[in-house]
Amino acid sequence: MHWRRKWQPTPVFFPGESQGRGSLVAVIYGVAQSQTRLKRLSSSSSSKIALISLASKVMLKILQARLQQYVNHEHPDVQAGFRKGRGTRDQIANIHWIIEKPRELQKNIYFCFIDYAKAFDCVDHKKLWKILQEMGIPDHLTYLLRNLYAGQEATVRTGHGTTDWSQIGKGVRQGCILSPCLFNFYAEYIMRNTGLEEARAGIKIAGRNSNNLRYADDTTLMAESEEELKSLLMKVKEKREKVGLKLSIQKTKIMASGAITSCEIDGETVETVSDFISLGSKITADGDCSHEIKRRLLLGRKVMTNLDSTFKSRDITLPTKVCLVKAMVFPMVTHGCERAGL
Repeated sequence: MHWRRKWQPTPVFFPGESQGRGSLVAVIYGVAQSQTRLKRLSSSSSSKIALISLASKVMLKILQARLQQYVNHEHPDVQAGFRKGRGTRDQIANIHWIIEKPRELQKNIYFCFIDYAKAFDCVDHKKLWKILQEMGIPDHLTYLLRNLYAGQEATVRTGHGTTDWSQIGKGVRQGCILSPCLFNFYAEYIMRNTGLEEARAGIKIAGRNSNNLRYADDTTLMAESEEELKSLLMKVKEKREKVGLKLSIQKTKIMASGAITSCEIDGETVETVSDFISLGSKITADGDCSHEIKRRLLLGRKVMTNLDSTFKSRDITLPTKVCLVKAMVFPMVTHGCERAGL
């Protein structure tokens, strides 16, 4: 169905949402030890979780279905986060494959695993609505989303009392099924403006130049030289900081198969590592999977140890114990094993 007429902002009632305060948001913090500690709590140390009614979830599910066609159209293949038929296993396999190919040709490869400080909490609402319009999202869907986020406020309640209500102008709602989709639109728009697609830096794969892999906010930059990698990193940093996404230099790591000098950003040195845990899987500069296999077996053994008392209990039936192993042990041991050769 094609919407031709121009839509105007109209108040829409989302059943069960707090009308006077916007969406009901619970802010979960570490336990406040005193009233003074409670006063010092801020958004930098919090995680806001939206409490959404069942009726509103039905409405959100409809919006999600309407947005799906635009998600598939606007997002490139390098983005695997929160997309149907894509997952962490795809990106893990891609990274391993990319490491192996240059080794066969006796070439060096350089990776930068980027981490952002509270990426989902830094999405500016006003910029988000403009981005959705520029990406061709119909006006009626944008207005519904704007109404969903309009007038949001949050408070903190502990045993010591309740703080004053504060306005929320940034961040997608944690606990909302639309949040991953909205964040992907926001991040994709930023990446398009970094100029990475036009950049010559990267790795040649099947005649195409590839310089990044993404899973939501987890971004991996790739290049064949140290200079190219640093150039890509600075482009991403500058563009993302303009829209409020700040690079976490302490968590950002560089991994290289060849020699590399230290890289500094804003006076801080980006750590160079020989291995890195990306999307739950250990990636090594030489592409050796044996370390990840041993790590997975150790994690599985740890889970089995924690469940030891459960397995020894006579009150729990054998089928239940088997289900526990399948649900808790097997996923821990086999995550990413398609590439590790388990």
